[in-house]
Amino acid sequence: MPSPDLSIDDDLSGLYAAHSSWLQQWLRRRLGDSFAAADLAQDTFVSLLCSATPREAIREPRPFLATIAKRLVAHRHRRQLLERAYLEALACLPEALAPSPETQLIAVQSLQEIDRVLDGLPPKVREAFLLAHLAGLSYAEIAGKLAVSASSVKQYLARANRECLFAIAL
Repeated sequence: MPSPDLSIDDDLSGLYAAHSSWLQQWLRRRLGDSFAAADLAQDTFVSLLCSATPREAIREPRPFLATIAKRLVAHRHRRQLLERAYLEALACLPEALAPSPETQLIAVQSLQEIDRVLDGLPPKVREAFLLAHLAGLSYAEIAGKLAVSASSVKQYLARANRECLFAIAL
């Protein structure tokens, strides 16, 4: 009798064999980049491998894989926007004030880590963080946009700031 782990691996191998080419083509049509499509297809299966979703619970593999891939595409796009915004801000600095390439790399990696942390937070917590730090809104303005109390905004920001701080401090 095969071990349970072997069965899970066999299920994933079968899923990969049956749907990886389709997923890669699906991503290529959406992204227009075969290399990015290949990377994201692999990332989709890695995500599935790391998830707690039982393989036998996947009744419709293609929509399931497409959902994971869409999330990864959105995450990739968000990360690219962050990097582009940072690099554009750097380009506006006088050369004497521009950080070294090493410092730039550390900053980009920190932004990516913050993005990863924000992706794992509840939507209102994430939105409050972005409104406060990117749009510069006050607690009252954020509360109005999110339809919550100012004290909730304070709690949301405390949680998001704490999570981000811990992520980049490690």
